[in-house]
Amino acid sequence: MSNPLRAVGTLALGGLCIAYILWKIDLGETAHVLANANVPDFLLAAAITIGAVLPLTWRWQRLLAARGVDEGYGWLLRTAFTSYAVAQVLPTSLGGDASRIFSTSRRHRGSTTAVTGSVLLERVLGGFATLLLAAVGFLLAIGRYDVGAYLWIEAAILVASVVGAFVLFSRRARRPLARHVGLLRWLRLERPLRTAYEGLHGYRSHGRLLAWSFVLTTVVQVFRVLGIWLVARAVGVHLSPRPFFVLGPLLFLVMLVPFTVNGLAVREAFFVSFLGTLHVPADPAFATGFLFYLLSLASAIPGAILLMTGAVPMRRKDMSAKIRT
Repeated sequence: MSNPLRAVGTLALGGLCIAYILWKIDLGETAHVLANANVPDFLLAAAITIGAVLPLTWRWQRLLAARGVDEGYGWLLRTAFTSYAVAQVLPTSLGGDASRIFSTSRRHRGSTTAVTGSVLLERVLGGFATLLLAAVGFLLAIGRYDVGAYLWIEAAILVASVVGAFVLFSRRARRPLARHVGLLRWLRLERPLRTAYEGLHGYRSHGRLLAWSFVLTTVVQVFRVLGIWLVARAVGVHLSPRPFFVLGPLLFLVMLVPFTVNGLAVREAFFVSFLGTLHVPADPAFATGFLFYLLSLASAIPGAILLMTGAVPMRRKDMSAKIRT
């Protein structure tokens, strides 16, 4: 899609979401809800959000090491925080991933495939972990909460994820995929897609690493979902954590798609719509989405400070280890 069309589409969708929000909420009542939000609940959610970066960075370090890219935890942690800051001004949280790939590839010349694979694999692991939690949340919510069509959407995403995992990691899929190389080359997509595919496919022989990485990812996602529940509780949404294990995966998916800058308005409209199916009034539902946005800003503060102080060096680093495939 051309840039003008993308800009028009973004403005149109953002405008529709804003109109939907204004139709649903009362600005005065929403301001009252936010002004009376429970600060300790929000601070605990912020601590969970920021603290989640620590184990996820360690996971990234292990994934890189498995492909022969050796890097210190401190530098990777600074790069991870910086990516959160970058993501605040880009149309999707994937913009932060792109910044990590760019920074690490510059630091480790010749390792772009391995670096790209490690970052994309994190997204794959996160996707499966959130879908697992969604299934658990669905089972726990049976008979208590009705989230309607959202469950069918997550079921479709689960099926697509299983098919995608087969395509990425199965050797049998390589030959059918090779038939489309000419078309992808004509579309000028062959090179980036090959880099992504080879980067991910290289992990198929690291079963134990993938297993414990998935477990770690699932634990972290549990706490991230509880963070959403805490900001909802902070504005008076008195639901159990159960439906948030259905909401969380869909929200994370919404945050990946480049609708608007950092999901602005789309995110809040999603909260109003989803929580509305659970009979939550629009004002606290919107306030929940707004506080969740503040959580993303809180996680970006360390990265913003690092960017302003130039604390993430981009020096070259000679690679003595051979990238294992």
